Amino acid sequence: QVQLVESGGGLVQAGDSLRLSCAASGRTNRRYAMGWFRQAPGKEREPVAAISWSGRRTYYHDSVKGRFTISGDNAKNTVYLEMNSLNPEDTAVYYCAAKIAYDSSAYYLKSMDYWGKGTLVTVSS
Repeated sequence: QVQLVESGGGLVQAGDSLRLSCAASGRTNRRYAMGWFRQAPGKEREPVAAISWSGRRTYYHDSVKGRFTISGDNAKNTVYLEMNSLNPEDTAVYYCAAKIAYDSSAYYLKSMDYWGKGTLVTVSS
């Protein structure tokens, strides 16, 4: 089993930046691709960013391209989401997720194996 714990959320103003962290514990000696998802009030959960275990490939939702950056440190069992130029549409609970990486160079957006409990990001106008 793998446990994921997100941190770094909070209340910010439009234009501000935040960095979310996701710390993994448990069976972290396996290869995992990682992703960040978010769920805004009244909306379905959507992928925000994802990264392959190798770090070679990344995915970003169109709405966050150029503003968000996903990165990971396998040695520290931690993945990050740097969020810049935040706007009210980014308000959501952000979840970290992991998937066993059968392809070390692939990112995944579906069928994630483990989920964190989320951290709330609120962006005021």
